[in-house]
Amino acid sequence: MTAKTRKQIYLDVRQNEILKQAAPRLGISEAEIVRQAITAQADQVIVKTKNLDAWAKERQFLQSLLEQGSVTGGRSWKREELYDKKTGDYL
Repeated sequence: MTAKTRKQIYLDVRQNEILKQAAPRLGISEAEIVRQAITAQADQVIVKTKNLDAWAKERQFLQSLLEQGSVTGGRSWKREELYDKKTGDYL
């Protein structure tokens, strides 16, 4: 058994009900359910954190576009031309 650190958390009424019902049904302690939930969520958070590199690259790309300045010549279309009058959606 690994060493554990005591933590105090606050649950809303619904979360507490879920925990109380799940523990006997699963045959594990309420604390074990919380530990497993933290581990499962942490795995997802780590994946999301890795995407921060992609966002940083995207930011650099957008910044490079901004530094190029405005496009000369203007646009050759009107907003209304992009709107599909049959469906009410933009094309």
